[in-house]
Parts: sequence; structure tokens; C-alpha cells
Amino acid sequence: MRDNRTDALRRALLAVTAALALHLPAPAAPAQETGWPRTIKHAAGEITLAAKPARIVSTSPSLTGILLAIDVPIVATAATTPSGLTDGKGYFSQWAEVADARGVAVLYSNLNFDIESVIGWNPDLLIVSAGGADTALQHYPELRAQGIPTIVVNYFNRPWQEIATEIGRATGHEAEAAAAIRRFDDYAAGVAPSITPPAGPVTIVGYNLAGTYSVSRATSPHAQILKALGFEVAGLPEHIRADPAYRGSDFGFVSRETLSSAIAGETVFLLNGTEKDVETFLADPVLANLPAVRNRRVYPLGPTSFRVDYYSGRQLIDTVAGYFRKS
Repeated sequence: MRDNRTDALRRALLAVTAALALHLPAPAAPAQETGWPRTIKHAAGEITLAAKPARIVSTSPSLTGILLAIDVPIVATAATTPSGLTDGKGYFSQWAEVADARGVAVLYSNLNFDIESVIGWNPDLLIVSAGGADTALQHYPELRAQGIPTIVVNYFNRPWQEIATEIGRATGHEAEAAAAIRRFDDYAAGVAPSITPPAGPVTIVGYNLAGTYSVSRATSPHAQILKALGFEVAGLPEHIRADPAYRGSDFGFVSRETLSSAIAGETVFLLNGTEKDVETFLADPVLANLPAVRNRRVYPLGPTSFRVDYYSGRQLIDTVAGYFRKS
């Protein structure tokens, strides 16, 4: 029987998916124009930019890594609350050094939206996320009233490459976005020959992340990276795939009690996992009969693996390669 927490998570996920479907239109097809002015359709409407942006500000740390990867002129970004996933300022660790090297300043800390700071940086383009903990969508009317050119980007269940392409079109960095995607693909292709994947399929598991349990689809960004490295990735069982709450979601949420029935892989990778998490997973009596547990084929993907961008994706490649490098 599912517990109340799992049911609540399912309802929340369904609500988010429905909200996005109803209120946040999908990104438009690639714009035909190559110059400026340029009209950009985004998740909350459209905007016409007179010239290629030269002072870009981000209210979304989840998107900042993609902005850095495609070399847009970002001058400031919001910072999240410092944790084991960030540096001392609240920059995600996978891109913090790059941001510092490029002189990217803190827009505001702890995701505490500050319109005065936004105005003070005088951006010619502000980038806001449509959802997630770092969203500032609720302030979009206020930003428009202040005359701040703003686009809203939906990163929910979308690969970073698709987001990079969308932002590249909006900022006039189409070529840089395409180049970043090529670099990433080339990096994975270069690492793959050095790896001997395990026999049989693998499963990516979110184990006790904020009290939740989930299993990756075979089409998730994490799964796509593993496939590029030569792994066979097991997807969600039919009873989860058929649940309307999980349509369009990269991960299907289950209760702890039903987690073992959702893991089809003979090897398990733990999303956001550490070696300590591996030991907890191996010691969980509910999972004792899994082949991955019996054979101790459980591997952590590391703290930056929770959301894949250009930088965390490369770290994920390096982490996995470290486990299965040919001798």
C-alpha cells in the first residue's frame, strides 16, 4: 500500500505537470530571423529585443550553468542557500569556478528575490525559471512593469541541450549553444571506449532524497548519458509508466516498500548519492533480494548529479567512468 507521503508527491507532480501544460506554452519553433530586432517567444509570453543582449542576469541558479556553457555575457546570478551542493556563496559547485573566473556577481543570496538588486544591475535581458525552488515567475508582472526585458524558461523535465538551444536563440548565441552540445557529445564519445559496461541493464534510483524514492525513465537526461557511454538502461515498469501522474516526468516516484519491484536493473546508480548512501541502500532489508544488492553492484553518482547541465553532466561521465574503466 502506498503511504500518504508518496500519494502527496504524486498529486504534487501531477499538479506541476498540469500547470505547465496549461499555463506555460512550449518553446516556439526556431526563429527564422538571424538579426535584430528579434521577437522571442518564451514560457510566459513574448518579447521583442532591439539588439543582442550584452548584460544578462539570471534569477535561476539552475539555469546559470547552461548560460555559462554557451558563453552568454552573464554579469550576475541569484545564489541559492549554501549547502553541500554549493560553494560558500550558494553557487552550484559544478559551475562555481567558471562563474568566479568570469566575474559573475551575486545578484541576491538564498534565493530571496530582490527587485532592487535586479534593477541595479540594469540587465538588457533577465532570465527567470518557470518553476522549481529558484523560480521568480510570481514577480514577472512586477518585472514587466519596471520595463526589465525578461524571458521565462521552463526547465522542468527537459534536457539541458534543449534549454541551451532555446536560450541560444533568445540571446543570439545559437552557434555557441550548438558548439557546447558538440563538445559535450564529443567528450562522452571520447570517454566511452575506455569503459567496460556491466553485463545486463542498469537502473538509476533516487533513494531517500528528502524522504522520497524514485526510478529513472530510460529517456531521462541521466539515462541518455549512460547510454552514450555504452550502458543498457532499464526503464520504469509498466505499472508506473501507465500512471498518469508520471507522464512527462523523468522519474517515477514509488514508496520505499514498492521500490524493489520498480528496479529492473542488475546494477544500480544512486542519484545524488554518496558512498554513505550506497551502504544505507545495501543495508536496507526491503531491497535485500535485489541482484544489485546481493552482488554489491550499487554506485553513487555524486552530489552534482541531481540536475544535469553541461558541467554536472561531464562530472557524471567522469564519475561513471571511474567505476568501469578498462584495466
